[in-house]
Amino acid sequence: MKKVLTTCPYCGTGCNFYLLVNDNEELVGVEPSANTPVSKGGLCIKGWNSFQFVNHPERLTEPLIRKAGKLVESSWEDALSLIVEKLLGIQSKYGNDALMFLSSARATNEENYLLMKLARGVFHTNNIDHCARLCHASTVTGLAESFGSGAMSNSISCFEKSDCFFVIGSNTTEQHPLIGTRIIKSKQSGAKLIVADNRTIRLARMADLHIRHKNGTDIALLNGIMHVIIQEKLANEDFISKRTENYDAMRDVVLRYPPERVAAICEISVNEIILAARIFAEAKNAMLVYSMGITQHAHGVGNVKSCANLALLTGQIGRVGTGVNPLRGQNNVQGACDMGALPNFYTGYQKVIDSNIRDRFAKAWNVDNNSLSDKVGFSVTKAMDKALDGTLKAFYIMGENPVMSDANQEHVKKALENLDFVVVQDIFYTPTCEYADVILPAVSFAEKDGTFTSTERRVQLVRKAIEPIGEARADWQIICDLAKRLGSAEFNYSKPAEIMKELASLTPIYGGISYDRLGFTGLQWPCLDINHPGTPILHTEKFSRGLGKFSPVEHMGAVEPPDAEYPFVLSTGRCYFHYHTGTMTRRTRLLDREERFPYVEINPIDAKKLNIKDRDFVMLKTRRGMIKVMARVTDVIPVQVLFAPFHFVEGAANALTINTCDPEAEIPEFKVCAANLWRAE
Repeated sequence: MKKVLTTCPYCGTGCNFYLLVNDNEELVGVEPSANTPVSKGGLCIKGWNSFQFVNHPERLTEPLIRKAGKLVESSWEDALSLIVEKLLGIQSKYGNDALMFLSSARATNEENYLLMKLARGVFHTNNIDHCARLCHASTVTGLAESFGSGAMSNSISCFEKSDCFFVIGSNTTEQHPLIGTRIIKSKQSGAKLIVADNRTIRLARMADLHIRHKNGTDIALLNGIMHVIIQEKLANEDFISKRTENYDAMRDVVLRYPPERVAAICEISVNEIILAARIFAEAKNAMLVYSMGITQHAHGVGNVKSCANLALLTGQIGRVGTGVNPLRGQNNVQGACDMGALPNFYTGYQKVIDSNIRDRFAKAWNVDNNSLSDKVGFSVTKAMDKALDGTLKAFYIMGENPVMSDANQEHVKKALENLDFVVVQDIFYTPTCEYADVILPAVSFAEKDGTFTSTERRVQLVRKAIEPIGEARADWQIICDLAKRLGSAEFNYSKPAEIMKELASLTPIYGGISYDRLGFTGLQWPCLDINHPGTPILHTEKFSRGLGKFSPVEHMGAVEPPDAEYPFVLSTGRCYFHYHTGTMTRRTRLLDREERFPYVEINPIDAKKLNIKDRDFVMLKTRRGMIKVMARVTDVIPVQVLFAPFHFVEGAANALTINTCDPEAEIPEFKVCAANLWRAE
């Protein structure tokens, strides 16, 4: 066996393992790496089976072009030539901003950088985004305002050194299993655990306090907890006075949320609020952990700012075992953000509206200063509206599947249908490919070199284990070929290490990162120069913005509360065995066997009223659509609440979700909408 050390292509934890390759150059298994700092010899079920989808017979292996309504096999020459012709034609007729580029949280840093460079440096538009818009856009916006950096403040190793965990909006053991395991071990060693989630997730079963607050009331809950901390004089006054600003404005709002008012809003008891406040504030080292249960709301930025407020109020940040720790759900969603696959930032969160930043990139890319757009581009959520109204004419989609991942599926389908030209670059034929004029076959993580950046800001190597399957090519090679055909001489790279060298020279937080330095363990940004060791913990002496900023945040209700016609609240999310839109996990034999059908969780009391039994098929409906799924009758879910995972194309939960967005981060309200269901005939 040949053993090739690489980084897992699933969640953002950043586990490492060896890909096992036999004498026929075939992937046959994985072996955990005992010495790498994150996984330490462990893997979750997805990691153990991460090699299986690579050789699946449904892999895209040749370019496809749509002719007379049908996709036919094509040569790379014809496919790329058509793309160049169509994109230049649309640009010439409608302008630079008629084009939209979707980058990918599953592609490498180098590939995300190149697509960003193609969009901005060649097509002169800031219309580039990726699926962080659907998961942690509110984190990037909210934490940047509060701390100056929209990333996880601490390291995964800190989970072993915390005295208290406040897990809110994160089903950690299912979505980030090896991080969840660390929380469990710390709990078993004496750490306190607060879980705020209306489902009885695994962590809730062992929590010292499980708060089952009403969906969409996180701001009220956090304000209530802070109210108690202030009133009982548990706040860290020294930290507040020395390291924060705007405290009085936040305090004035929080004092309007006494426990009695909050208990009524959240439908919980007063004692739960008081106990949570005391446990968290009195801990020596307390860590706040959240994920998409906090971010995926029409007030997601407010939720994130409230989490930051709690950490600032108690001084639980900037030290080992503390911090505000948003867990990134995909292997390189942190990296894609870092690489500027966002409409308002270049790499390292350098603003597109800053003329000095534009000048720097223009010089490095050898383009005219005035050719780089000074306008913030369209987010992917706004882009769908713009495609529908005719403003956008073409989408270039790399490794994204918006038909499955975006809210309000019918709206997305109509938007894609209204475009003049769509390119999809992927490893499998996804539902989004139904709308493509050209499909380009890309390679998986096992067939290329590059880097991923994990949720703890750790940049790690992805190493090529096998040759590309069929005629598939690495995303970075496809982008380079396309750019050269478009007349650019600035995409002459022979290997990804050269791309990293360029992007590091333009990105201060990656300034000291190179392939030679990453080695076995990687480096955590900010890593400012070749002598910098990386940064395990942010905000130790001062915040990235100087002083930490308190933000007054008022409770905001759900956009679409239940009513007589739709009496249930529907929330969506992931399950343990599958990942994102199921493109990879549903082509993995063991994972698909374990969770084969789309389902909805319903409380036994509700099920009895509706004469629904476990494993009955039901019709699940909202104002946007209806799907047929299997009922899972369980008291994990509270009364009048439903939960459905979004991995299944045959029962797509995002056919139902509402696409109303947070006004600041433009992230949809995935976690709350009104729904109804009944037994299928």
